[in-house]
Amino acid sequence: MPSFWKHVNQVIKEADIIIEVLDARSIKETRNPEIEYKVKEKQKRLLYVITKCDLVDIEKVKNEKIFPSVFISSRDHLGTTILKKKILEMSRGENVIVGVVGYPNVGKSSLINALSGKGSARTSAESGYTKGLQKIKVDNKIMLLDTPGVFPHKEKDDKKHGRSGAVDFAKIKEPELAALHLIESEINHFQKFYKIKENNPEEILRKIAIKFKLLKKGNKPDIQRAARFLLKEWQIGKMR
Repeated sequence: MPSFWKHVNQVIKEADIIIEVLDARSIKETRNPEIEYKVKEKQKRLLYVITKCDLVDIEKVKNEKIFPSVFISSRDHLGTTILKKKILEMSRGENVIVGVVGYPNVGKSSLINALSGKGSARTSAESGYTKGLQKIKVDNKIMLLDTPGVFPHKEKDDKKHGRSGAVDFAKIKEPELAALHLIESEINHFQKFYKIKENNPEEILRKIAIKFKLLKKGNKPDIQRAARFLLKEWQIGKMR
């Protein structure tokens, strides 16, 4: 078993409440059924925290109807007070250890920093930045346990990982495939953001290459570079 999973299993065992952090742009894709099964098996309480809500239409996200859940934006410092209240409500005001789990680069460390206000958990746009178990004291009642991000075992899905940012844009093995899938699922968004009228994902990617001068010899569009460029812009949250 990979060492990252050992940390996650340890946290699930030690914590009273488990927070599963989900990306508001990809809620279904960032749920980890293996983690949820382990939490249920250990009879621990599960709280969904949906991050990056500043990047989406919040009313549409609420239609997902995942309970219990709290919506936050670590970047805009929205929802953290509500989250603290929810944790204390679930713990009935008692001292509580809260484990924070989720996919790589889903926003766990940013969430912890927003809660603690200390910059205790290191953050990076690169997925997999947290390498081991970290303990962070939020206040006199709440202690957080941060873990490295993990995938379900044997999951290898460039399209899903490119969209969620679980695999860094520079490390995606098939960036063109991942980028085309992302464009297809959010085509109106990309048309508006890049001011492109085409309706074909391949043509949109080609136009992005031309627009940003991502070219090969002979001034031909470099589709691979354009794909990684688009995935990067999406993963770092440039597009709202």
